[in-house]
Amino acid sequence: MINKLLFTLALIWLPLVFTANAAGTRVDWEARFFESNQAYSEGDFRRAIEGYRELIRTGHGYGQIYYNLGNAYLKADELGMAIWAYERARMLIPRDADLNYNLGYARDQTRDAIPETRSLVDSAFFWLDHVTLTEIFWGFALLNGLLWSVFLIRLFKRSEWLYYMLILLIPLWGVATASFGVKWYRLDSDPRAVIVDKAVDVLAGPHPSDTLLFKLHEGALVMVERHENRWRLIRLTDEKRGWVKAEGLQPVRQTGLESDHRLKNVIRHFNPRPGSA
Repeated sequence: MINKLLFTLALIWLPLVFTANAAGTRVDWEARFFESNQAYSEGDFRRAIEGYRELIRTGHGYGQIYYNLGNAYLKADELGMAIWAYERARMLIPRDADLNYNLGYARDQTRDAIPETRSLVDSAFFWLDHVTLTEIFWGFALLNGLLWSVFLIRLFKRSEWLYYMLILLIPLWGVATASFGVKWYRLDSDPRAVIVDKAVDVLAGPHPSDTLLFKLHEGALVMVERHENRWRLIRLTDEKRGWVKAEGLQPVRQTGLESDHRLKNVIRHFNPRPGSA
């Protein structure tokens, strides 16, 4: 009798405990988010940066937080880190007008003119730059559900409109499947990195005594081709590449905890944000 009573009490109270813990966690990060925004409003950009980065480290790397972080870096005169944060935000809120304006403004401040190169796959899937991974996932899930529903109905009811519906859904389903795969691969293997030092030497080899080829400056967006100890082989164009120290780069690709929270992070939205540049 006592065991049954304890079991019943556990069923009643455990959900409440978990809910309370979740609510407490939400209050904690929302308070941190508000404090960081307040620090930005007061001109304390370093404290705002620390607050936003703490939110990201604890798994709250949402698009608006990266956007706010980019604004704080821009105000703190850290152009490279601002562009890095904006590029991260663009993965999560690609159609945000304020973000795209501020990213364009930051890019205009860079000293190095680097032509943008696009692969054949990027050109073929041009719409992927304007949608998030979650949006593609739900589009694929919807088409997948419709396709199998129509297919199952057609097994029991032969109808001309169901046939034409299948003819329409099958190629759309194929495009959605390919889009989801390409988008996931691009996010998971993004080779881009941003120069975050004021200037870096690009050398002919991974050693300080190697020949200096050219210099790059803060904010330049490059492609990382290979790693060797604390050095990175970077590429600007097919003819222009060289080695730089890893400390001068910040990779755009999400790793570790940020990657684990990728799908969750693109669903949530927050409204409070500092203004445009």
